[in-house]
This record gives sequence, structure tokens and C-alpha cells, in this order.
Amino acid sequence: MSNFVDETNLCARAGDGGAGCVAFRREAHVAMGGPNGGDGGTGGSVWLEADRNVASLLAFRDYPHRIAERGTHGMGSGKHGKSGQDLVVKVPEGTTVLNHETRAPLADLANHGDRWLAAQAGEGGKGNARFLSNKRRAPAFAEQGEAGEEIWYRLILRLFADVALVGYPNAGKSTLISVVSAAKPKIADYPFTTLEPNLGVVRLDEENEFVMADIPGLIEGASEGIGLGHQFLRHIERARVLVYMLDLSAVDGDNPEKQLEVLRNELGSYQPDMLERPSIVVGAKSDVLTAQDWGIEDIVDFSISSVARQGLQPMLWRLLQLVKAARDTAEEREGFVIHRPAASGVEVIREDDGSFRVIGRQAERAVALSDLTSFEAIAYAWQQLEKQGVNKALRKAGVRSGDEVHIGTFSFEYEED
Repeated sequence: MSNFVDETNLCARAGDGGAGCVAFRREAHVAMGGPNGGDGGTGGSVWLEADRNVASLLAFRDYPHRIAERGTHGMGSGKHGKSGQDLVVKVPEGTTVLNHETRAPLADLANHGDRWLAAQAGEGGKGNARFLSNKRRAPAFAEQGEAGEEIWYRLILRLFADVALVGYPNAGKSTLISVVSAAKPKIADYPFTTLEPNLGVVRLDEENEFVMADIPGLIEGASEGIGLGHQFLRHIERARVLVYMLDLSAVDGDNPEKQLEVLRNELGSYQPDMLERPSIVVGAKSDVLTAQDWGIEDIVDFSISSVARQGLQPMLWRLLQLVKAARDTAEEREGFVIHRPAASGVEVIREDDGSFRVIGRQAERAVALSDLTSFEAIAYAWQQLEKQGVNKALRKAGVRSGDEVHIGTFSFEYEED
């Protein structure tokens, strides 16, 4: 079973807020003890954070759910509930977060430490001590805890590497990275041995090193999704330098010149600016046939044999030069985030069945946190809805007596005042 996963689902479930408490002081020689119910604790939120020590999305393959702690309930004597701890979920650098349904991008966690709020915690409900007023001397109700958000996302990983090896299946990419780094990819004499990217650190001396990625082999039509085209191509997007590896031993397949043409066409079709990236052309397996044998000395920058350890050092030092130049000119990677705007005001929409739905965080929260078994709590909730302009918005939308109205999970039959 593969240990590298680059696309998966995530269900982020924030913690619910704790309920407020209804309590009154009970003191000796005090005839009318006042309310002293404490507030419920706020739940924990779920955050995604890029971590350079996480290599893939494997941890989400069999267990996509991540659940933060809930807040505890308030208690008497003014004791507030404990807030739930935020859950920080570590993902690899280069993880893109998409809307699960529309696949619209929400965040790109490009750099180590980038953090994004995936699920907002539910707020704790207020205890009855909070509702004490001159008109309400003994409030016998408290707010319920707010439910935390539960949202499904699609996570996609695009690797970061200094150098990406691009070539046909069985062009010698895995053998090269196994020789010049500590990476140990699967190597065999049949196509598509590599079904997942391999990263290796190429260390030339104490002060010079770079990260090389062995990208699974491309075939003609990869940019159109043939084979595992898009899955492979996206890992090349962020490489600083490209190495086009041509199989010089391919006497029964496309000749090296045709290989280079196909590879460039596929990259250009997938993302045209890839062709502008620094690159070199390497003829691999030169112990079998050489660039001279094919008459392509003018298009091959280096001829190598990974098995015979021939021609490797000059190629690696040239790659280091290109990598350093790309690092010096590269801007710091910036993760983009499409912020969810804070809800403000209320909106009323008409459903297909003729009922009306009130949309607005504060209105939904006023109902969700109310103890709908208490007439006093219901009256307080309606006061809050009136302040927020819900009745005015309903009338403007054309609601009439007898129409059904929904606010969150609460439904009621509208009646004129």
C-alpha cells in the first residue's frame, strides 16, 4: 500500500460551546438570592497549519475526521465552563484547500507555519446572571451552547522541490535520485514503476545541497488527463528547475528527440509558463547508447549513466548553479486565502415550497442559543430578533400570517402583530 497520498478529503468539526447555567444564590439570612449561573465555555476551533516535517496527506486517507474539544457547561456560583482547546492539524507545505462541492480554492498553505481557520468554534451560552436587569430581577433562563462548524474540504498537495526530474516512464529518474541522494524509490525494468513522487536531498558538500523530486513518468496526453497525467503534472508546478531526462536506450520506443518534444508539449499544454523555467536536458543510460549515436549532441546538455556513475558531478553542480540563481530571484511564496466575510445583518429568501428562511449569523444564533422550552427565553430571543430587524425584513419579503418561517433549525408559523 502506498505511503504517499497527495489528494484526500478532510472533515473539520469544531467544538460546540457549553450551555450557560441557571442558578441562584442560596445564602443564609438572604431572602432573595440573585442569579449566579455561569457562562458556558467556548468550543475549540480547527486550524490547518503547514509543517515542513509532514511529507504527505497519508494521515487523512483512512481517518478524514478532525474534531476539536467542546466547551464545558457553566455552573452555579458564577463558575464559567472551560473552553475547549483548539485543534491544530498539520499538513505538508504546498497543501491547497478546496471547497469540497465546488472545488473552489480557499487557502494555499505554501510556507512552514502558514495557518488557516478550517472550522469556527461554537460560542458558549450565557448564564442567567448575564440577563439580570432592572426589569428582569430573577431571570430563570440561560443560553444554550452554539454548535461548532462541521465542514468537508478537499485537500490537494503540490510538492515543493528545487529540481524536478521529468521524463518518460523508465527513463532512469528513480535510479538517478537513488544514486545522488538517500532516497530509495522502487526501481524495476518495466514502465510506471514509480507511482508516487520521491524526494531526495542532494548534498554536494558541507555548504551546498538541494531537493530533487523524482516525478512519475509522463506520457503523451498527460496534460489532458491520460494515465495519471494531472496527478503527476501538479507536482512539477512549484519546482525551481526542471531536468528533461531522455532515455538514450529507447530503441523500441520514441527516440530521444521525440521524447523531448512530447515532454515540452505536455508541460506547455498543462501550464505554459513551465516552459520558461530554468532547465537542462540530460541524456540518461549513456552506457547503452550515447547522444552521439543518436546525433543529438546539440540538444543534450549532459550525458549520464547512473548505474555506471558517469557524468553525474558536472550535471549536479550545474543544477546547483541554476537552483541558487532561482532562489535568489524568487519571491517569498505567498499562500492565498479567500476569507469568509463575517456575517452582518439579515436576509430573507423564499424557498421553493413557499416558506421563508431568515439568513444571518446573529439571527440564527439568537434562536439556536435560546432554551425554547422557556417562555421567558423565547421572549428574550424575540427581543433580539426585533433589534436585528428580522420582522421588518420578513414583512419586506412579503410574508403573511400563516406562512412558515425558518431560522436555522427552528421553524414557526408567522403571525401579524
